[in-house]
Amino acid sequence: MLFGMTTNAEESQTRPRRRTPAGAAVLREDVTEAIRAAVFEELAAVGYARMSIEGIARRAGVGKTAVYRRWRSKLHLVLDVVSAIAVQGLPTPDTGSLEGDLRLLYEMTSRALRHPVASQIIPDLQAEAARNPEIAEAVQNTLREGQEGVASGIVAAAKRRGEVRSGIDEELALDLISGPLYWRSVVIRSPKLPKGYLGALARATTAALKAL
Repeated sequence: MLFGMTTNAEESQTRPRRRTPAGAAVLREDVTEAIRAAVFEELAAVGYARMSIEGIARRAGVGKTAVYRRWRSKLHLVLDVVSAIAVQGLPTPDTGSLEGDLRLLYEMTSRALRHPVASQIIPDLQAEAARNPEIAEAVQNTLREGQEGVASGIVAAAKRRGEVRSGIDEELALDLISGPLYWRSVVIRSPKLPKGYLGALARATTAALKAL
């Protein structure tokens, strides 16, 4: 020691070592993605009612604790996955015209809704929603918020360009934008859209919005 102070070597020996964060402090992204992928597979294989945290963990190659550290229930886990296949999170189209924006939105939505896994998961969740009010509310909020967020952006841009009137009925506008494709892809579950359907739908919806 020198003048009552410790040397660097001595200080390093006496200073408490910091512990690496453990448990909930560190969530590996690769594990999270493996769990999400397992949810897709489990839903498609057994449906929501028979799906379990145990089955998801087994498919993902992790323990149940790894799942519960990220989501507190099966419902919350499934809704997180549903958000990924819904329109939520996609950028609002910005083609410079209302019809162009609608066409691009319909192309993106059609691909998402007609994905083989999505086409199985969404109808199954709808069936569960008919029996479980909590699931009904959660699924509605998840899908509706995502769709409305993008559709509202399209309407707002059309207002700025003067393509629709400023006092347009926005609730009706959102129904017109979102309803037809959802009806055909999810309710009727048409195996294939007719040739030119998306372009015709975009033109018809544009005309309807301008008439509101």
